Amino acid sequence: MFTLEQGEQAVQFARSVVDSTVNHQPKPAHLSDEIFQEKQGAFVTLHTHPQHDLRGCIGIPTPVLPLVDALQEAGRSATHDPRFHPVQPQELGSIVIEVTILTPPKLIHVKQPKEYTKHIKIGTHGLIVEQGMYKGLLLPQVPVEQGWGKEEFLSHTCMKAGLLPDAWFERSTKIYLFSGQVFTETAPYGNVEEKKLDGSRS
Repeated sequence: MFTLEQGEQAVQFARSVVDSTVNHQPKPAHLSDEIFQEKQGAFVTLHTHPQHDLRGCIGIPTPVLPLVDALQEAGRSATHDPRFHPVQPQELGSIVIEVTILTPPKLIHVKQPKEYTKHIKIGTHGLIVEQGMYKGLLLPQVPVEQGWGKEEFLSHTCMKAGLLPDAWFERSTKIYLFSGQVFTETAPYGNVEEKKLDGSRS
């Protein structure tokens, strides 16, 4: 578990990566805390403020990089999420930065696909759906923000992977669970808080 202070460092570092990327400035200094040298998955999400519309979200879902490098790669990539036009310098003052630090994904083993819902807890788990070359991920906060139930969550993750909504019933589909801690700016360049996945903040 990351402390609020460590979460603040992660968000502030992601903010510096986003700003330096958009402004074509040198890379920011690395995080020195040893916990950021450990391999861990992470996502950086950009939201408009105060509308809270998605502006970009990119991440490294598996622990293949030190966390500091995962944050740097995710922050840089989130500024040019292919779903949106690249973030412009004049937007930086109206964007909030959110960092999600992930646990390693774990494959759910079931006898029947209908049993998947027994393993999923809304507000705790994120999902990865994988079928052959198709793969999609939704973070733990997404079903909370969208008001989805477990089956809707599964279906939307399938669609994120480019599959049909009911692809989670197919034997060739693999479903992975992960959880995460979410830290976010409360306003552009503002205080950082830990976002509880039930929608509240600490």
